[in-house]
This record gives sequence, C-alpha cells and structure tokens, in this order.
Amino acid sequence: MSMTFYHYPKCTTCKKAKKWLEGEGVELEEVHIAENPPSKDELKQLHEQSGLPLKRFFNTSGQKYRELGLKDKLSDMSEEEQLELLASDGMLIKRPIAAANGKVTVGFREADYEKTWK
Repeated sequence: MSMTFYHYPKCTTCKKAKKWLEGEGVELEEVHIAENPPSKDELKQLHEQSGLPLKRFFNTSGQKYRELGLKDKLSDMSEEEQLELLASDGMLIKRPIAAANGKVTVGFREADYEKTWK
C-alpha cells in the first residue's frame, strides 16, 4: 500500500508513526507539513474522509495554537474559517496525518493504526 504521510520530521510522534507504518511495509509519500501544508481543499477532503470533528485537526498542544488563543476562538469560527486557518500554517495542524484508499488517521495511536492500516 502507498499512502500520503503529512508529518514534521523533528516530531517524535511522527517518527513513531513512520516507523510503525514502514514496519507494516507501507510505502510513504512524505509531505513536510510545515513547508508544504495541505491546501484548504485538501484539508476539507481529509476531514471528510476521517469522519472526525474538524477540531481534531488542530495541534492543540502547539505553541502557535496557544499564541493565537484558539481554545476560546474555535467554537465561534465557521468550518470554512477553521479550514482557512489550518491551511495558513502547517504548525497548527495535528500530525501526523496518514491518508490512503479513502481512509485518514490524525495523530498516532498504535491501536488506531492497527485498526485502520493493518
């Protein structure tokens, strides 16, 4: 299987996810999320395929998220505004995002990966 893998190379969680996927023989098309963040349209598609609330796509533990005070602002923003914000800065996006065959996972939990990618 081949998948698109949005990650930040220095991120420990991304490294763990990458190692797990490679151990399963998955071929990765790696995208550096800070240098090449997904576009608003790509994010919208990833969001729809994931079945997750859009809020889960935000890197809530990130410095940028805290700086912008998004914890209090997200609930007042439309989905369009949230997608535009995510597309504007890859560091706001929770990582890694793994996408293949119409399936998407956000973040890395081994149990979720086993259920989705095995």
